[in-house]
Amino acid sequence: MAEHCNVQCRYCCREVGITYHGYRPAVTKEIMTPEKAVERVFQYMNERLKVVGIAGPGEPLCNEATFRTLSLVHDQFSDLILCVATNGLLLSEKGDILADLGVKTVTVTVNTVNPETVEKIYAHIQGKINKKVAETFVEKQLKGIEVCTDNGILVKVNSILIPGITMNELEEVAVQSRKRGAVLQNITPLIPLGEFSGLRPPTCEEIQLVRKKCEHILPQFRLCKQCRADAVGVPGLGDVVFERM
Repeated sequence: MAEHCNVQCRYCCREVGITYHGYRPAVTKEIMTPEKAVERVFQYMNERLKVVGIAGPGEPLCNEATFRTLSLVHDQFSDLILCVATNGLLLSEKGDILADLGVKTVTVTVNTVNPETVEKIYAHIQGKINKKVAETFVEKQLKGIEVCTDNGILVKVNSILIPGITMNELEEVAVQSRKRGAVLQNITPLIPLGEFSGLRPPTCEEIQLVRKKCEHILPQFRLCKQCRADAVGVPGLGDVVFERM
């Protein structure tokens, strides 16, 4: 798991050391070293393990341990699919490196391609937030998708549906992501936390409406369980999905 992050989403609360509660993204029992991560892969090799991903609770691409972990896992488990989840800020710089390390899939969280909305969603991006920073963030996210697809990496775009903020923006996210080669979109509901703790999550009807609009542009992933960062299992198979305790 990746410890540090280079942005602060207004809906995100990163927590380490959480065991029996906190079933949501950005939560993990511990931050593992690359060597311990390899041991964990060995531990679950007999549980239909096909994919190994690094997804947080921070931003994988601003943690050097991410690249060491990917290298070790790729060297020892060449048949496994390597996946990285990222906010996309560093993806255009690191996409080539990920490809060299054997990464086959990347998930990029793109909530908007409108710089004005970026300023509403993110408290800061590398310590700053203003129009220029927001514009650069969008540019880097989209360029990162393009770099990955040019390297043969499959890209899924995660988009958080935030009532009153992104309800009317995810179609354009799908359009711009598809132009850069993304193959799938995963629209998930807001979990009201942090600065957004006072907002409401979208209704099931709102989620279905936005997915229906976007599926004409990009295929929609509907099995997401919004797992914590140390989850093990198969999305969509009920009790097969579980979080490490």
